Amino acid sequence: MTSTIDFDPSSSVRTLPGTAHSYHSLPDTAELFDIKLDELPFSLRPILEGIARNVGQNGVTAEQVQALGSWTEHQGTKPIEIPFTAGRVIMHDLSGTPAIVDFAAMRSAVQRMGMDPAIIEPLVRADLVIDHTVTMDNTGSPASLRINGELEAARNIERYAFLKWGAQAFDTIRIIPPQTGIVHQVNLEYLAQGYLNIKGLMVPDTLIGMDSHTPMANALGIVGWGVGGIEAGASMLGQPMQMLAPEVVGVELTGALREGVTATDLVLTITEMLRNYPGGVVGKFVEYVGEGCANLSLPDRATIANMSPEYGATMGFFPFDEISADYMRATGRDGDLPLEFYKAQNMAWKPGQALPLYTDLLKLDLSTVEPSVAGPKRPQDRLPLAEIGNVFRKAAAEGERNPEVVKVTPMKADNAGIFAPLPERELKDGDIVIAAITACTNTSNPGLLIAAGLLARKANELGMKVPDGVKTSLAPGSPVATDFLTKAGLQQHLDALGFNTAGYGCTTCVGNSGPLAPSIEAALQNHDIIAASVLSGNRNFEGRVHPDVDTNFLMSPPLVVAMAIAGNVNIDVTTQPIGQDAQGNDVYLKDIWPSNADISQTMLECMDPKAFRETYENSLDGPATWQNLESPTGPVYDWAPDSTYIQEISFFDGFSLETPEDSLNNISAARMLVMCDDNTTTDHISPVSRIRPDSPPGEYLSSQGVTDEDMTSLGARRGNHHVMLRSIFGNVKARNLLLPGTTGAVTNYYSSDSAPAQMSIYDAAERYREEGTSTVVFGGKLYGTGSSRDWAAKGPALLGVRAIIAESFERIHKSNLVGMGVLPLQLPEGVTRASLNLDGTESFDLNGIDTLEPRGTVGLTINRADGSSQQLELTSRVDTSSELDQIRHKGILPMVLRDIIASNT
Repeated sequence: MTSTIDFDPSSSVRTLPGTAHSYHSLPDTAELFDIKLDELPFSLRPILEGIARNVGQNGVTAEQVQALGSWTEHQGTKPIEIPFTAGRVIMHDLSGTPAIVDFAAMRSAVQRMGMDPAIIEPLVRADLVIDHTVTMDNTGSPASLRINGELEAARNIERYAFLKWGAQAFDTIRIIPPQTGIVHQVNLEYLAQGYLNIKGLMVPDTLIGMDSHTPMANALGIVGWGVGGIEAGASMLGQPMQMLAPEVVGVELTGALREGVTATDLVLTITEMLRNYPGGVVGKFVEYVGEGCANLSLPDRATIANMSPEYGATMGFFPFDEISADYMRATGRDGDLPLEFYKAQNMAWKPGQALPLYTDLLKLDLSTVEPSVAGPKRPQDRLPLAEIGNVFRKAAAEGERNPEVVKVTPMKADNAGIFAPLPERELKDGDIVIAAITACTNTSNPGLLIAAGLLARKANELGMKVPDGVKTSLAPGSPVATDFLTKAGLQQHLDALGFNTAGYGCTTCVGNSGPLAPSIEAALQNHDIIAASVLSGNRNFEGRVHPDVDTNFLMSPPLVVAMAIAGNVNIDVTTQPIGQDAQGNDVYLKDIWPSNADISQTMLECMDPKAFRETYENSLDGPATWQNLESPTGPVYDWAPDSTYIQEISFFDGFSLETPEDSLNNISAARMLVMCDDNTTTDHISPVSRIRPDSPPGEYLSSQGVTDEDMTSLGARRGNHHVMLRSIFGNVKARNLLLPGTTGAVTNYYSSDSAPAQMSIYDAAERYREEGTSTVVFGGKLYGTGSSRDWAAKGPALLGVRAIIAESFERIHKSNLVGMGVLPLQLPEGVTRASLNLDGTESFDLNGIDTLEPRGTVGLTINRADGSSQQLELTSRVDTSSELDQIRHKGILPMVLRDIIASNT
């Protein structure tokens, strides 16, 4: 292979036979560069096509084509830096609102500089789906869907008006209104068309999303992954993502799932397997191939791809194939043209073909998968279904406890949605208080929803009931689910057990579970009871589902219904009865579990491509509350100083065209603001839960005249940095190890002339800032696990944190930190946060920042209170030259803004 080549991308443009579509031929390009395309993982081929097609633009070179094409030769040697420019962006309202706030603030900054604010315009198509702010306030009633929709609209008037302004201000941003569905399911069922048309060429669909579950689209052969809003915003403004060519771990699937085993069981098994894989898959692509893929439906594949962040991978990729094309047709789209295009590009999987080369190849026989759940606190903690009771008892036995049994008064909504009290019952350890069919992971899978409906029908025929006090809810990811469940005659059976459709959006899984009956919440807060939730979600981190529910188990939708009937997780549902029929006879899980044949036959009878087309066509105008919502107009947003939802973020206060001179200065005498434990999630760092009046953000809102009832959630208030900064590290289950025994956003403030003072993290950060003291945060393994939550990086940065020092980082959060100008620094192998014996009295010096190179080292000196010191060499996780530039500019958005202004002057 030659070291350089004079390459003109137009020389590889071809016409797809039988069509008028032109495309850039990857096979022809590969031949020119002597690239063995068949050996390259499928997930890298669309990236290679994008690099080749853009040679000569934005600094993209033919050498980068060569480098990625010879990917196998570089494994285990010096990492390759390559550019990636996504064809489109997707976002939901929780991440999209602060992104548009960022754009609006950039326009305001440009206007203050006397320039045309319209130069700030996204160059990449973006779809924002409003799906993350519907809350399960009202459940178990025919009126629940209407009531929750009305509450959502009323609570979010100001924020939704801002989003409407953004849609008219920015030409490339489209808003998908509330009640359309969950962003990833809407993407899979509607937004994805199998390919994109860019500059007159047919190109592979590629995307980035402002949510970690963006890889759900990988099931459809789409290269895409989740990033934070900071990085996505820069990409939307035309900034190529400079990334390291990833390792690609192949997973060869063989066999088929056994009777009674679901896609949920499979993905929980894969999550456990890949988290236990030596070296892990964090920052890597995972690619599923093999003959077993033919035995998985597209929705089954989507369930697996969706949980990529739970097993740590950047992607969980399935190549496009005949099953992909069939799914496109079944959901009302063209499947033939995409299939022919991917075949022409050598990007389609063909049964029986040889596997590409991978960094490593794992194997999984689908027939070995067993019924499973995960919990009680992490999605990778899979356990056989029979073990749920044992695992609960082990969790309940931790610490010193005096388990109680308390009388509570459950509540139930009538047909009008009005709650009334029910007879008293006892509440004890293990009782299920939330049973939710929720989240894109499983509600996007018609087979799983139909299985839940069939199980409900059988339970109703036997006269079984869900115990009072179990808050049941169904929140499908798309109204299409209501259509096919209704046609199959199954929705009425779900309704009879309390699983009425209560919203279309990301609800309980993201923490929007709504309140429990007041006496139940009081019992959980004031007595020693460990209650449980069961949900078909993808995350069960501490404090996420509901702040008062300590154990949370992930499982398939039909199992959610079955466990709701059982009413308690302290049971072996494989051998013990889950309830009684109308005659008082014991009923076992096997008695009501539907067969695979029944599920398949029902799907054939109720699924209709026309329903998919009509559902989305009819929903894009939005409900009447959305259509009638008035919003500002004009290119620049008129910031309201008294708004408690939308404020101009302080990124660009005092913005200068000059690159900051102090961004790469060494750090002296820094203090530790927070010390985090292993597996600190972005939920711990930046929660999205309901705002409690006695919390720092609640106290701030009270000072602004907001009533306790109107505080809503931290997710809904992401557009107000005054609220968000007071919530950082403030999850009710978050533990700052500087203050053992405490939870929430508290820390010790240390000054040179007084004893340590306990105060809120926000107040301590402000004091350190006022006195010119830098701050750092220490963490353990997998710091930043979970959602691609930009405020988990924005918050520490705006609080003045200069560096995060941890044992390891999750990929998205690491990138977010860099995008905010915060240094992610990794402890040496064998050195842990615990082994350093830190207690907060230390100060810290960081040297070598002034000469930092990508993947370089930084010297850490720990200055202890007794006068001793300790030196360590930290690895910088500023991995690419582009990331180093972001640190130099104190963030990616200031860097991009300087580039835009420079190109327009």
